[in-house]
Amino acid sequence: MLPAELLKELIAIPSVNPMGRDIDGPEFFEAGMTDYLERWFAELGVDFRRIELQPRRSNIVACYQGNPHRPTVLLDAHQDTVPVEGMTIPAFDPEERDGRIYGRGSCDVKGGMASMLTAFARIVRERPSQTGDVIMSCTCDEEQSMSGMHDLTGRWGSAENAETAWLTQRPDVVIIAEPTSLDIVVAHRGVTRWKLQTSGRAAHSSKPSEGTNAIYRMAEIVGHLQDYAANLENGSIPHVLCGSPTLSVGRIEGGISVNVVPPDCSIEIDRRVIPGEDQTTVIEQVDMWLRKRIDFDFQMQPPWCIVGPLSDDRNGAVADSLLTHVEAVVGPRQKLGVAYGTNAAATGGTVPTVVFGPGSIEQAHTKDEWIEAAQLEQAAEILFRFLAVNN
Repeated sequence: MLPAELLKELIAIPSVNPMGRDIDGPEFFEAGMTDYLERWFAELGVDFRRIELQPRRSNIVACYQGNPHRPTVLLDAHQDTVPVEGMTIPAFDPEERDGRIYGRGSCDVKGGMASMLTAFARIVRERPSQTGDVIMSCTCDEEQSMSGMHDLTGRWGSAENAETAWLTQRPDVVIIAEPTSLDIVVAHRGVTRWKLQTSGRAAHSSKPSEGTNAIYRMAEIVGHLQDYAANLENGSIPHVLCGSPTLSVGRIEGGISVNVVPPDCSIEIDRRVIPGEDQTTVIEQVDMWLRKRIDFDFQMQPPWCIVGPLSDDRNGAVADSLLTHVEAVVGPRQKLGVAYGTNAAATGGTVPTVVFGPGSIEQAHTKDEWIEAAQLEQAAEILFRFLAVNN
């Protein structure tokens, strides 16, 4: 099956990440996608494992066992997509027109998955003599917490039976599927996300002076955070590829009703970290900044997302090798750094890791998400050459 046709089948299977919201429905979670992949790997005739993390949420990992004297390569593509609210095209009814394939996940990242699966299947069929073991992982929950990739890497080095030794083996190289326009991402930012809460005292809105307004308190904090963000972006030493660190307040919630002085308010903070920063200390830094500037208490909640950055200090050889195959297929491309995070955060600290795939990040998560069909075949050919010839 051509990668474009495979992609259409993948798009037609909803696998929406609810992003922490207490909602449910047939379009949410990855179970349908995992069912499809389970059948696909079974028909291909390779060893695979389905690993449930939560109900309706599983990783599925397959292995081609090749030349034992060659490096082991892990290919990873996440199964989930962002939600579909606001889309102007049918989310799960893929359409191909004018050289583009439309639908939720077409770009991020079912297009990359289709290219990886195509290259993986070709390796299985042709069995190139210079190809080592190839692990194909399709992980869950990348869009919110990357829990699928963390579970996968947590198994490396653990004691399991011989039948699943390939699942616990640390690979020599990792390639993460994301829309990079066939460039090679060698560095990216990480992120820490958490909630900050202010407390007040409820009162009737006709006598607001008898209460303490938690939203007013939060407004003061948000003003200081805006100053902090500007200082962070303009006053930090930027990473040569990833730029400066950033902070953004992305969500606010508070109050009971309009006629009650609000007793509580909370915001969600997104702090992007660059290679070289410690993502575990950024909450403390923000806390210190605020407490020097306000005269009331607030509460920092534990972070619900901590994703490290990807550094370019150990992946140069892999990137250079992959780049030779990219250029042989599509012409000049480049190694670069990006602002967004990926599953590479979980592997880049221990295994040389790069991010690569068809499609442009400009189309990811959009209301009319699409990918160029030609790039799907190009990416599949590049990956096959890397696995078969020189990895």
